[in-house]
Amino acid sequence: MGAEDTATTLRAIGDELSDRFYERDDVVRTLLATLLAGQHSLLLGPPGTAKSELARELTGRVVGASYWEILLSKFTAPTRMFGPVDVAALARGEYRQVYDGRATTAHIAFIDEIFKCSTAALNETLGYLNERIYHPESGGEPIRCPLIGAITASNELPEGDGTAAIYDRLLVRLEVGYLEDPANFAALVRSAVRRPRTPARTTVELADLRHAVTGAVPAVEVPDGIVDAVCTLRAALRRKELIASDRRWRQAVGLLQASAYLAGRPAVAETDLSVLTHVLWDSPAQRPTVEREVLHLVSPDAKEALDLADTIDELEAQLDAMAGQSREALSEWVITKAHGKLALAGKRLERLRAEAAAAGRSTATVERVTGRQRAVRARVLTEALGLDASTVRDQLGGPGEQGSE
Repeated sequence: MGAEDTATTLRAIGDELSDRFYERDDVVRTLLATLLAGQHSLLLGPPGTAKSELARELTGRVVGASYWEILLSKFTAPTRMFGPVDVAALARGEYRQVYDGRATTAHIAFIDEIFKCSTAALNETLGYLNERIYHPESGGEPIRCPLIGAITASNELPEGDGTAAIYDRLLVRLEVGYLEDPANFAALVRSAVRRPRTPARTTVELADLRHAVTGAVPAVEVPDGIVDAVCTLRAALRRKELIASDRRWRQAVGLLQASAYLAGRPAVAETDLSVLTHVLWDSPAQRPTVEREVLHLVSPDAKEALDLADTIDELEAQLDAMAGQSREALSEWVITKAHGKLALAGKRLERLRAEAAAAGRSTATVERVTGRQRAVRARVLTEALGLDASTVRDQLGGPGEQGSE
């Protein structure tokens, strides 16, 4: 399969997963780009947000790949991850490990609860993620592991220096939360009682993926204008005391190339810079600042969408502050302030999405803010005006037929 065919196949996989997992378009695309860059990613979010299901569904699309998965705990021994002792050999007085089916032989890995890695396994896990090597228990030459990339997941941020070192090895950090858009939530509930369809399931061959990772992605051109934009972004973030390591910036260039390759472009474009939103923050509190600085360079529509998000958040805060007030007071607030502002925001977001799509820019930020607008509007209609959920759902509309999250 040629490089263009592989990119087309991967885009088809992304489209299928985006159809199945509501409000995860940007997450899916970024996971694919991270894998193409030969890097590791983190899905960070509360339980019940389909982190594991999404990771398994994506990694299961690579035909011929050796796949390894583990749920870590503070008691996980290194041999459970990299190869248990061969008991039969031990009975003969030989000490050796069985590597088949373990991290040592995997092309793709999913590591759940990554920050619960035990102290005993910490150094080997770091070497595995950073250098793709494992040092056998019995000593000797390190084993080279064929790992292309790992998807990891956690419900919480790391604590302590040991797990912080693992956190630093995860180039891409993706926050996943509960569904925002009421229409998507209603569709999710309906899917629980509806006979599931047999979804399309596009796959990619391991050899084609490896060729893309080692050949086609590194061949993507990085124009001088993109280099200048990255330098400008670094300076802007440093002024806000957001410092990323030189290693992280260098690895981010490969991610930009992977983003362009996935989109079918021979060179990195400004729109690819949006993927850096998931690379240059350490704590979730820093993410909005990083996002604004990135989108200032990339997308005027996305930047305006974030400004609208501020207005929407202010309205929700006002609604929270009015808890306990009379229905008459709430209705007056809706009529004089909230309804008009939310309606204008919704219409403007629709136009911004159309403008972004027409220009070939990512619509992920606009769609995320649209979900917030719909969620806050639903709260206003139910809590302030007393409309029931079905009426609200009908007013907000809903997505097309999709699979279960």
